[in-house]
Amino acid sequence: MKVIVIGCTHSGTAAVKNIKKLYKDADVTVYERNDNISFLSCGIALYVMGVVKDPQGLFYSSPKELADMGVNTKMLHEVEQIDFENQKVFIKDLTTKETFEDTYDKLVIATGSWPIVPRIEGITSSNVLLSKNYGHSNEIIAQAKNVQKITVVGAGYIGVELAEAFAVQGKAVTLIDAENRIMPKYLDPEFTDIAEEAFRKGGIQLALGEMVSKFETKGGLVNKVVTNKGSYDTELVIMCIGFRPNTKLFEGGVEMTKGGAIVVDEYMRTSRKDVFACGDAATVHYNPTNETRYIPLATNAVRMGTLVARNLVKPTIKSLGTQGTSGIQIYEYSISSTGLTETVAKELNINYGTVIIKDNDRPEFMPEFEEVMLKIVFDKDSRLLLGGQILSKKDVTQNMNTLSVCIQNKMTVEDLAFVDFFFQPNFNKPWNLLNLAGLAAIDVL
Repeated sequence: MKVIVIGCTHSGTAAVKNIKKLYKDADVTVYERNDNISFLSCGIALYVMGVVKDPQGLFYSSPKELADMGVNTKMLHEVEQIDFENQKVFIKDLTTKETFEDTYDKLVIATGSWPIVPRIEGITSSNVLLSKNYGHSNEIIAQAKNVQKITVVGAGYIGVELAEAFAVQGKAVTLIDAENRIMPKYLDPEFTDIAEEAFRKGGIQLALGEMVSKFETKGGLVNKVVTNKGSYDTELVIMCIGFRPNTKLFEGGVEMTKGGAIVVDEYMRTSRKDVFACGDAATVHYNPTNETRYIPLATNAVRMGTLVARNLVKPTIKSLGTQGTSGIQIYEYSISSTGLTETVAKELNINYGTVIIKDNDRPEFMPEFEEVMLKIVFDKDSRLLLGGQILSKKDVTQNMNTLSVCIQNKMTVEDLAFVDFFFQPNFNKPWNLLNLAGLAAIDVL
C-alpha cells in the first residue's frame, strides 16, 4: 500500500505516525513545503513572552523521527497539482526547483490553514506580520526587540495572547478588532468584561468595534493604523483576524464548503475514493447544533489525523464530533469554554436558557479558596446541555472538558445536576460546581 500525505503539522503528523504504527509495511511518503513539522502554533505567545526558552520544545516530532520510522520524509517539497483520476501527484523540490510526479493508493490531505490577509492599503509592508508557523514566530520576536509600539489586529485567542505577551515585555500595545468584544465566539460578555478589564490594567489599549481601513506608511514601513473610528501610531503590526483552509489546490477535485473546507464523513473520507482529509483543511461535525462546521483547532486536528490512519483500509472508528472546547490564560485568570455561548444560541434562534453560578472552589474552612464563575447554556425544549464557560484565578478549566463530554453524550440539565462527582475538601465542595449549575437550571425550567 502506497500512501502519500500532503502537509505535516498537527493532523499530518498524527496521520503519518499512526499509519506507520498500524501498517509497518506501508510505503508512506510525506510532502511538506516547510523545513519543519508539528509546530505548536498555540505556543507562539509563550515563546514571544519568554516563558518558552527553547523553541524546540514547541515541536513534538521531527523529520528525523519520521525518517527513522521508515517514512519517506520530503521537506521543502510542494505539491503543485493532483490528478485524482489516475492517482498521481506532481511535486516541486523547493531547493533544487526540479519537478517530478508520484503515485498513490491512498492520499491524505493535511494542508492545514493559513491566516486571512485582507486587501488593505499598506498590508504588504515588511513590518506587518502574520502569526501561524515557526518562521512567523521568529520574525515576530526579531522585529519586536527593536520597537516599542505594537498593534495587534484581531482579538481572538492568538491576538489576545500576543497582546498580553507584548504588554508583559513593557511594549505599548493596541489591540484592534471589528467586534465590540474580545473572543466573542467563545465567551459571553460576563466573561469578556473581566478579561478586557485585565487587559486595561495591564496597559493594553483596546480599540474594539473598529475596522482597519488602511496602514499608513513612511519609508516603506507602517507607522499608523487607520480605522473607521480613529488612528494609532505603531512600529509593528501583527495580523490575527482568523484562518481559512489551505485547500485551493484541491478545488474541483473533492467536495468543499463555500469557505473552502474539504467535506469529510465520520471516517475522514472525502467525496473522492481513497482520498482522506483532516485537520484545518477539513470540516468537523459540531455536536451542540448537529451540523457540519469549520473549526480549526489543534485538538480536532490530532484526532482527525489519527482517525485517518484507523480508517485508511476500511471504516473502523467513527469521529465523535467536537464541541469546540478551548481554554486560555489571561493575566491571572484561567478561562475555558465549550459548545454554544448564549450569544450564539440567541443568533441561532434556539429556545435556550442559561444559569450563572458563583461559588468558591473549596470549602471556606480551608486556608485558601478562590471564587469561580460558571455559566451553562441549555435547550429549554429538550433540556439538553449546549455549552458552558468558566473563569477563576484558580485553574478549574478542566470542568469544561467534563461538560464537553456531557454535551457530546446528549446529557440533560437533570443529568448534570445529579451525575456522580467526588468530594474532598482539598479540591472541591460536596456539591460540585457543575452539579450546582444543573440544579439551578432545573429551577429555571
